[in-house]
Amino acid sequence: MTLNPPTRPEGLPADLDAFLGSAGWGGAAVEPLPGDASFRRYFRVRREDGSTAMLMDAPPPHEDPGPFLRAAHWLDANGMRAPRILAERPERGLVLLEDFGEARMRDYLDQWPDDEVPIYTAAIDALVKLHQLPAGPFLDYSMSEYLREVRLFIDWYCTAQNLYVDAAGFVAAWEQVLSELLPRQRPGVTVLRDYHAENIMLLASLEKQGLLDFQDALVGHPAYDLVSLLQDARRDVPQELEAQMFDHYVRRAGVDAEAFLADYARLGAQRNAKIVGIFVRLWRRDGKPRYLDFIPRVWAMLERDLAHPALAPVALWFEQNVPSALRQANGGSWKP
Repeated sequence: MTLNPPTRPEGLPADLDAFLGSAGWGGAAVEPLPGDASFRRYFRVRREDGSTAMLMDAPPPHEDPGPFLRAAHWLDANGMRAPRILAERPERGLVLLEDFGEARMRDYLDQWPDDEVPIYTAAIDALVKLHQLPAGPFLDYSMSEYLREVRLFIDWYCTAQNLYVDAAGFVAAWEQVLSELLPRQRPGVTVLRDYHAENIMLLASLEKQGLLDFQDALVGHPAYDLVSLLQDARRDVPQELEAQMFDHYVRRAGVDAEAFLADYARLGAQRNAKIVGIFVRLWRRDGKPRYLDFIPRVWAMLERDLAHPALAPVALWFEQNVPSALRQANGGSWKP
């Protein structure tokens, strides 16, 4: 009996078979996985014996796997649980990496919400371990980068809402607010920038968190990834749990709670404003309207961050430029 060859999704690179063959995975089935908000695609590669690996297709010129590979090698060399690289051909955008399985933190908690405290505690502990390491070989999270990101709010959200706003005043307010934390992010820690429940895999031992989506790593403030985890754009994190996990981080990391809370609010507001802009851009530019459904959650978190006294200049800008009707509990939504 002749076996049919494994089916392949459409649009795979022409030299994929040669790449898989050179890595010892020739003839394996290639199964598509749900995509993210970029041009990258992921596939599960499955041998006949049942062993699996993950294939990243990051096609140039849209994507460059180099930053992902650099961060993955550094994390692995420093005891953090990034997927191990099995083969790489960065000039073709192809990376074969370890398969962490199906136990994603987000999916697990959707099924077992009563486990939130131990699961989030383990994620905080992994973050503390990362922050105890010397910063990795990454660029600084500079003021110019913070401002470039936060401008996405006025460039995309305000434009989509037909709001004519004081753009110069927006940038000036953020520069005033963020300048307060820059001295406290030196010498800095490795900031993964997307450390949240959809990018954390639960491995056999909860002492090891499988990390994903870290290719944009920078050297910055330790509060950034904590905000990313506890003010999750895609998952409701109860405020009581956020406060409990914030306190756990402060105890484990040994930081001054009051100053750290102010910087947490600063970076929470910066990140949430940026994300609102990105989600609108994903709709208007990339044809992905599903991200609009997340905006009310992100807007509500932005409002909470703006209430901190450290955000007073930015909060005043919002009061003067964004109508109150857009700043209610259903924050900033509209019908596209």
